[in-house]
Amino acid sequence: MTEATGGTGLGTPAPGVLTVRTANAEGSREVARVLARHLRAGDLLVLDGPLGAGKTTFTQGLGQALGVRGAVASPTFVISRVHPSLTGGPALVHVDAYRLGGGVDIDDLDLDADVDDAVTVIEWGRDRVEQLADSHLLLELERPDVVDAPADGDGDALDEPRTLRLTPIGPRWDADAVAALRADLTAIPGEN
Repeated sequence: MTEATGGTGLGTPAPGVLTVRTANAEGSREVARVLARHLRAGDLLVLDGPLGAGKTTFTQGLGQALGVRGAVASPTFVISRVHPSLTGGPALVHVDAYRLGGGVDIDDLDLDADVDDAVTVIEWGRDRVEQLADSHLLLELERPDVVDAPADGDGDALDEPRTLRLTPIGPRWDADAVAALRADLTAIPGEN
């Protein structure tokens, strides 16, 4: 495993799993901006991690890189937001599955109507939404338990390191796609 001291590091603890360590929230947004270059309409990202791990912060970086309309904020109370592209690319569908009770609720959102035409990001979606596409990218976010750390408006801690584990699943993420993503993630400059 390679790791840049005090900055962003990339490792491969298991075949196909990409692990990135960032120094802070902005580092997570930068990982999202790099990932955005590899995404296309129909891609499904499933975000998992504890409250305040940086799921919405990550999605903000993704929305910025995709050039979508509107501020990306936590969709906790509206459940789902669609951010149309301002650049002719795919829209960003941002979903928070935390408040949903089960598979029936996911079906009620009619997300499969948007999945083919958008990049869909579902927070708290693990083991709930994988059936929406034949491939997805599971993104697990971790941060240390730090009490009284400064947080942004969505509750994500600003100045603490995070670990992002990306697990590509399905035919969309073949060996070539994973190798290209790994190369770009490795090229992120460290934050010294």
